[in-house]
Amino acid sequence: MPNAIQGQCLCGQTTITIENGDSFKDQIVCHCLDCKQTSGSAFSTNVLAPVKDTKIEGPVKEYSVKVLSGNTVTRVFCGNCGSAISHRSAAFGEGAAIQTGNFKHFADKPVGLEFFTKDRWTAFPPFEGATQMNTQ
Repeated sequence: MPNAIQGQCLCGQTTITIENGDSFKDQIVCHCLDCKQTSGSAFSTNVLAPVKDTKIEGPVKEYSVKVLSGNTVTRVFCGNCGSAISHRSAAFGEGAAIQTGNFKHFADKPVGLEFFTKDRWTAFPPFEGATQMNTQ
């Protein structure tokens, strides 16, 4: 795939390829409780990529849960090491939130948007220059 980027989970058995992935210039941070629990941290870092441009290969498992909005969120993680890979919801339309921590490509990309800032831990100030949203 031209201009594709590839990432992988911790054990390397699950790979994620995003066609035209090099077009992403920034990331999304989410402070919602579900993202905190899935990432095991204070927030998750993501990009919203078209499902049609995203290829996930390797052993994966899925977990679906109804969230406060009433939507069902389906989380995809490596079936071997448990690394969070992506999550899908009707709220994303034809997109999927892809966890950027699995990609070296995003190490130097700024945060452009923060969701659920009302739930941000006080230890973390807003990312400079990022749009702040109390919900999604």
